[in-house]
Amino acid sequence: MPDKEKVTIDRKAVEEALEIVRPSLQADGGDVSLISISDDGVVEVALKGACHGCPMSMITLKGGIERFLRQAVPGVKEVIAAG
Repeated sequence: MPDKEKVTIDRKAVEEALEIVRPSLQADGGDVSLISISDDGVVEVALKGACHGCPMSMITLKGGIERFLRQAVPGVKEVIAAG
């Protein structure tokens, strides 16, 4: 099985991109924070406030945050919610 491709993702760029999406989340009583970035391009975030436990949180995560980060930050392959 081939090794996963290692990528280097600029943490500052991810934080700056999250600052762009944050006002939309805060407008609905939620928020997001960066937890970690893996060597294989996976960004782990924590959804907070109204976003935490919301039935629509996976749509927000995948359709909103992940889509934006993949466009804005080179190397981001996936965004997951912290356990």
